[in-house]
This record gives sequence, structure tokens and C-alpha cells, in this order.
Amino acid sequence: MKELTKAEEQVMQILWEINEGVIHDIIARIEDPKPAYNTISTIVRILESKGFIDHTAVGRTHFYYPLIEKEEYSRRYFKSFLSRYFKGSFAKLTSAFTESENLSIQEMEEIRKLIDKTLKAQRKEHA
Repeated sequence: MKELTKAEEQVMQILWEINEGVIHDIIARIEDPKPAYNTISTIVRILESKGFIDHTAVGRTHFYYPLIEKEEYSRRYFKSFLSRYFKGSFAKLTSAFTESENLSIQEMEEIRKLIDKTLKAQRKEHA
């Protein structure tokens, strides 16, 4: 799966939110200054060619909808990001994140609880 550019991701975020819409629906949800109709139309055509969206034609109007679920894209993008920047290591990602960010004790406790919960579930599976 190809990665989205920032502009493509912005359009996809809108389509994931509204499920289906015309170009004007997409433009209406973009903050000012609004891009030109042709700009969004071009991005939509690129997303179609990449296989992220499709459309239904009703007369001369095209209703666009996502073919890829947001969660699926997020999962694949994250795996790619992890591989490129942290050699696939969650430990390296966590280390870089906790060292560079000023996490509060509460945030670190929440992360620890999530890890503990996952460990407990995996131990049950393998028992």
C-alpha cells in the first residue's frame, strides 16, 4: 500500500469521517483558506488511481467513498514508520519517545497499564 501525502491524507480523513461525498462536501470541511475545486478534484483522482477511494456516478455527479478503512491504513503506515525509523523495534521507538518527550507520571502509568494488560492477555493465550 502506498503512503499518502499530507494533502491526500487530509482528503482521506474527511472521507473516513463522512463515508461518502462529492468534491464540494470535502472542500466544505477544509479550513480556510479553502483550496480550489480543481485541486481537490486532482487529489481525489490520485487517490482513486492509488486504490484508496472509488466513486459512484449519479448522472454527472460523482460520490466518492473510501475503499481502505482508516484503521487498516493506520496499522500499515505505523508498521512502515516503525521499520524505517526504528528498524522495526518497539523498544527503540518507546525509548526514543520517552526520552524526547516530557511524559507525565500519569501518562507513563497509563502506558505501563496498557503493556501489563497486553502481557497478561498474551500469557493466557500461551498457557
